[in-house]
Amino acid sequence: MKQTNNFPDVTAALAKNRCEAYLLVADSSNADMYFATKFLAGDPFCYIQTRNARDIMLISDMEKGRAQKESRIEEIVPLSFCDYKKRLKETADPGRAYGECIGQLLQKEGVRHVAVPRDFPVYTAQVLKEMGFTVNPIQSPLRKLREVKEKGEVNLIRQVQQANEEAMQAAIEAIRTAEIDDNKLFLEDQPLTASRVRRIIEYCLLDHDCRAHGTIVACGKGAADPHWHGDGQLLANEPIVIDIFPQHKLHHYCGDMTRTVTRGETTEQLQQMYDAVLAAQEKALGMLKPGVAANDVHQAVCDVFEERGYSTDAEKGEGYIHSTGHGVGLEVHEAPSIGLREIPLQAGNIITIEPGLYYPQIGGIRLEDLVLITEHGYENLNTFEKEFVL
Repeated sequence: MKQTNNFPDVTAALAKNRCEAYLLVADSSNADMYFATKFLAGDPFCYIQTRNARDIMLISDMEKGRAQKESRIEEIVPLSFCDYKKRLKETADPGRAYGECIGQLLQKEGVRHVAVPRDFPVYTAQVLKEMGFTVNPIQSPLRKLREVKEKGEVNLIRQVQQANEEAMQAAIEAIRTAEIDDNKLFLEDQPLTASRVRRIIEYCLLDHDCRAHGTIVACGKGAADPHWHGDGQLLANEPIVIDIFPQHKLHHYCGDMTRTVTRGETTEQLQQMYDAVLAAQEKALGMLKPGVAANDVHQAVCDVFEERGYSTDAEKGEGYIHSTGHGVGLEVHEAPSIGLREIPLQAGNIITIEPGLYYPQIGGIRLEDLVLITEHGYENLNTFEKEFVL
């Protein structure tokens, strides 16, 4: 089925940079390319938007029929139009032959000055320069457009987040029902390891056509490293940070959430850390609405921690050592960042709010919700409970 979405207009960026076309060369794992074309392909292809807002896709002849059916692009140009095979025979260089095909298509459109993203393939840029084009690397205008989600995108992210919550439920139930023996967790008489919990999560996500990316199940002192994936048998009476950030296998939109639990008992020190993280998150959530500056949200979180005696100096390597959140969409980490920069929030932003505390001799605590900024405030896309001691 052919997919549709509103036109991702980058003509203002072209005018600002005095360019006549915006050019992408990537496969559909590149979020900008998928956003622009709504076409899934494992091999690189070419997308062009001209200054008069025409969309063009240059693609292999083999993929032409599928692109016509599935992408949102009306003007599909096959490589045979540009004599790719002849160029390949003459140059014996696939990269040069492909670059020359792009150049021929740009020439046909009357383009001489081309804007490209900053991660554009170097060799392709070199071929275009040798053909007389000016190649200007700019900040991605598509990435900027992706910050504000339309209703259809919001619904796709809701779908992934619902799958995420079911996976989190399965993981936490495994921990909740585990038996404790010699301070270690066992499920059905077998050690309950971080890897085993990850498998439980991944199987659940697969049932919803989602894939996991680096799921974190980090127990004990190692959880003081926010991005440690976790390893070994899970322990009783220790914090277990579970961070799940799946991506849908078909439409590529992502979800993200974190919960921290402990099976058995906890110490007063850990409970105070958990209470501080929860209070900081609630403070941040209460501020969310269009126009609020991201750095003010981050500072409010820091204020809560500092009032309770926790460090917010990342250089110390303990306490609160990361930003408060990030955008989520076709990538699990995208703009806007909820950190030190003064970025006004907009209706349609989907962001995480994920304060945490990390002490190498104690462990880590993190809570993360995924929220939509609405016209008058926010909507929390999470409904999952926040229960520390199981």
